[in-house]
Amino acid sequence: MKKHKIRGIIILVVLLVTLYYFLPLIVPNLPGFWTEKRLNLGLDLQGGTQLQLEVDFSEVQLSESEREEAVRSALEIIRNRIDQFGVAEPSIQRSGSNRITVQLPGLDDPERAKDLIGRTAMLEFKLVASSENIEETYNALNEYLKDNHERYDFLDEFTEEIDEDEMIDILADEEEMEDFSVNDRIFTALTTAEGRTGLVEYRHLDKFRRLLEDEEFQKQIPAGLQILLGKENREDPYAAREVYVLRDRAELTGQYLDSAAVRIGEGYDPRTSGKPYVALNFSREGARIFANVTGQNIQRRLAIVLDDVVYVAPTIQDRIPGGEAQITGEFTMQETQDLVIVLRAGNLPAPVNIMEERTVGPTLGSDSIRAGIMAALIGMCIVVLFMLIYYKLSGLIANIALLVNICFIIAVLTMLEGTLTMPGIAGMILTIGMAVDANVIIFERIRENLKVGKTVRTAVDGGFSRALVTILDANITTLITAIVLYQFGTGPIRGFAVTLSIGIIGSMFAALILGKAIFDTFITNIRRERLSI
Repeated sequence: MKKHKIRGIIILVVLLVTLYYFLPLIVPNLPGFWTEKRLNLGLDLQGGTQLQLEVDFSEVQLSESEREEAVRSALEIIRNRIDQFGVAEPSIQRSGSNRITVQLPGLDDPERAKDLIGRTAMLEFKLVASSENIEETYNALNEYLKDNHERYDFLDEFTEEIDEDEMIDILADEEEMEDFSVNDRIFTALTTAEGRTGLVEYRHLDKFRRLLEDEEFQKQIPAGLQILLGKENREDPYAAREVYVLRDRAELTGQYLDSAAVRIGEGYDPRTSGKPYVALNFSREGARIFANVTGQNIQRRLAIVLDDVVYVAPTIQDRIPGGEAQITGEFTMQETQDLVIVLRAGNLPAPVNIMEERTVGPTLGSDSIRAGIMAALIGMCIVVLFMLIYYKLSGLIANIALLVNICFIIAVLTMLEGTLTMPGIAGMILTIGMAVDANVIIFERIRENLKVGKTVRTAVDGGFSRALVTILDANITTLITAIVLYQFGTGPIRGFAVTLSIGIIGSMFAALILGKAIFDTFITNIRRERLSI
């Protein structure tokens, strides 16, 4: 009984997780507690642009470690620029020692992508606006959107989903809220999660970007100020993004920065002791400017901006003379290293050249999807019919396990934010065929037991026990092959290996755990004289 309870809990957890990630893909407008993650489509399915970039070391003399830093800096700059570009689910991966592969699904204009990636990086230090300036900016933009709402019809859906009572609570400490309307405070609502925190939720990010790209909207921002987004959270790309109101004039640029490095704090200072922080060194002229800026703006925030994205905005604690500064905070080691890469990226030590470009049209992508889905459906229908005709009621159980396995593959890909490609669909089709192998082995063992006169319960238990070793051997060897393909393959081969690996794990779960549970519930736990197999 204890084993059965554990098995039941495992099945329940797997089915709930599968439902949580799979259902939003086929049912739109589910309540907010369902995941917002979606299955990404690869370049070959969605169409778009692929660029092969190379960090060129031919004209610069760099050590091995400096070359490694140059490639990491190039990766950071490209990620930052692609994020601003607004391309959904881009793929930016290192390929070899000094090459970078960029895939931009849905983008069929390679010239625009090349222009964006090829620009010189711009690192700037800018002051965050005062609270009065921020309030002035928000009020001006709210009034403008209220009076020109028809110009921004893409905000209509947004205002419909905002709860007025919730907004009244958020803004209650600012002013009398009699005759309140959401339309009076569109920008405040768009950039506020809880109170005035300056956040924009991921689901509203596209609307926010469209506002910032509008020239008329930009004209409403008070003179001398600008609005920028904070960097994406790498660990959670769907997290809310910070919104900053900054002075548009840079106090300092990357040309004055000599070096940036990760340090571990020593001594008894609670801000740095045992924690990673960033150590900065400015040139002589940069040190003079930095001392003036910090001396005149104590307790104000100074934002570090790369290509119009705010990476961090630490508070100035005191005047910093001598050109040596520290950026401290609750940073992880990875976050500190990323910030150092950003700071160094202001002066990239080696150029990045575009070696290859490839454009895939959306027509080819849609044709590939149609052909892949048709192949998967035909293959699954043939397998389902065969199992029903040859194994009867037991075949129906195998078909239920097969359906769960397909949903499991798609759900896990969605959960891992994976990308489905044509080779990935091929892996799923292969999995459909392999998924019933385990059931065939089990059913044949059960048939053998029934022929020698064993009871239904004994035949079923013996069939699963005798088939276990064979199923594990076959699937584990295939899984090892898939792992090797993933480890040493690239691009499409990896996509095939991922779906194949998930499918193998899912098929073993469906056959050995879920299938046995269904047999136990409806067949072996009920005294039966015959078994439909």
